[in-house]
Amino acid sequence: MTQPILSFQNVKFERRDRTILDGINWTIQPGQNWASLGLNGAGKTTMLKIIHGDLWPSSGRVEVLGGLFGHTSIPELTKKIGWISTALQDGLRPGDVVESIVLSGKFASIGIYQDFTRADLQEAKAILTEMGGESLIGKTYQVLSQGERQLVMISRSLMAHPELMVFDEPCNGLDLFAREALLERIANIQATKNPPTMLFVSHYTEEILPCFQNVLLLKDGQAFSQGRREDILTKDSLEKFYNRPIQTTQVGAYRIAVYPS
Repeated sequence: MTQPILSFQNVKFERRDRTILDGINWTIQPGQNWASLGLNGAGKTTMLKIIHGDLWPSSGRVEVLGGLFGHTSIPELTKKIGWISTALQDGLRPGDVVESIVLSGKFASIGIYQDFTRADLQEAKAILTEMGGESLIGKTYQVLSQGERQLVMISRSLMAHPELMVFDEPCNGLDLFAREALLERIANIQATKNPPTMLFVSHYTEEILPCFQNVLLLKDGQAFSQGRREDILTKDSLEKFYNRPIQTTQVGAYRIAVYPS
């Protein structure tokens, strides 16, 4: 039987007598990419922090990349996960040069405290170049735009050759053109040979690229619905999810935008 990339079995997370996640059952199989959609307070960030090992479920079973929580090394597990998150950005040191930040992805650390080789540094620069960030080499993090910072974060995650890449609302703070440039980079990663599994979390349907064939709708801490994007990203399905009238607009050939009706 094929081992799943991720498995949540009746996962619950409570904090201060408040239930944030309530009985989540969800599996990502090899070869699948997923997007998760939800309004503020739905539990998306908590779910991602559990996947990354930053939080522990109150109950239920979590397995990520073959590691069963409670029976696996979380530090070793996180080295296999590319994590693109504004929360992680906030922990970076403004004076660090870009290639050093990318290189730190090899060790899943903020800053570099381990020995590295010249080949490691050259690989970091090569990844930046492949991602379109050659002009950023030598610059400090503090002078970068938000779009450039996201490019660096994606490059950092690729430095570890991850098996799973998690995008936590990566388009936040980007203008229209920077957002599309970022989404194009994500699509390009998926088009490479043996790409990692991807999980993309957003508030907005128009950010869900065609490569995300599966969608989880998260509402009030519960899995409202999940399945193939063509079944989930429909007007009828989304109106039930939002519990409000909506209108949808086609964005290109395979993306849709949702607005209040």
